[in-house]
Amino acid sequence: MRTEHQAPIAPLTTMRVGGPAATLVTAETTDEVVAAVREADAEGRDLLVVSGGSNLVVSDDGFDGTVLRIAARGVSVDSQDACSGAFVTVAAGEPWDDLVARSVAEGWSGIEALSGIPGLTGATPVQNVGAYGQEVAQTIARVRVYDRAKGEIRTFAGGDCQFTYRHSRFKGTDRYVVLEVSFQLVLGDLSAPVAYADLARQLGAGLGERVPLADAREAVLAQRRLRGMVLDESDHDTWSCGSFFTNPILSAGDFEALLGRAAERLGADGPTPPRFEGSDGTVKTSAAWLIAKAGFGKGYKMPGPAALSTKHTLAITNRGSATAADVAALAREVRDGVQDAFGVTLVNEPVFVGHSL
Repeated sequence: MRTEHQAPIAPLTTMRVGGPAATLVTAETTDEVVAAVREADAEGRDLLVVSGGSNLVVSDDGFDGTVLRIAARGVSVDSQDACSGAFVTVAAGEPWDDLVARSVAEGWSGIEALSGIPGLTGATPVQNVGAYGQEVAQTIARVRVYDRAKGEIRTFAGGDCQFTYRHSRFKGTDRYVVLEVSFQLVLGDLSAPVAYADLARQLGAGLGERVPLADAREAVLAQRRLRGMVLDESDHDTWSCGSFFTNPILSAGDFEALLGRAAERLGADGPTPPRFEGSDGTVKTSAAWLIAKAGFGKGYKMPGPAALSTKHTLAITNRGSATAADVAALAREVRDGVQDAFGVTLVNEPVFVGHSL
């Protein structure tokens, strides 16, 4: 375990903003993670767990406590057979895209559409990471955590994780620190059914069809690169938290109200918000559409220091010298602008530490 004082937090995040950590602890094994959490709790110090930093916006004042950087690595194939598939247990500090690449190479189907997502595996169950029609909730069999309230290690079955859209029992609380995640994956050379229209078009496949795993991964990476969603040191469009706002899920009545606001703003014959019906009567619509139609186009606020991506309206980016305050100010402007235009309040996906919108 390595301990540093007044260490910079910004380089540990994909947005690359934030002040220093009073204490930075890097834990390279599961035992070290548990020991570091117990020590911080015993001493009454505030604790911030960093797992890749791809969903984190820390204030410019930094964090006056212990920042725990998860660096525990390892992938264990617990079982693998034609009937039950591959049961794979992954340490929280394992880079997520490395796991996806291995799953494609090994013929493990179920997470290939989640290629190119930055961050570490331990963060994926927290917000039920998803993209291109897949979510980790579909393949997570169990999550092993340290429960700070009980002072013990616990294991939750996938069905007990309370997964919903970009949410789980682990999000919005500092009670649990993820140690390991186990996945139940299908054996085979073909992907899970393609569930995203743009991806299907690129693959020349129909929705619901299966394609070779490697083809699915490459198509997803191509889609993400078009949107600036694959990390690249030289491309400031990727200095971001990815999608900054979640897609709004509205009641049927609220969606009808949105249609009315859209008609007033864009004309009765103008474009209408995307509509995705939920099984519970709710309607999901597109945050990116709302942002663009509210007047915040690609590259809004360029040259920065914080600006919307030149490739995708849903990403707030650091053009190289942005502060956390700059990022928050732009996010606030976009959120409030969408509220004024359409009566829909966007919810930020990244976690704000030491400040808020």
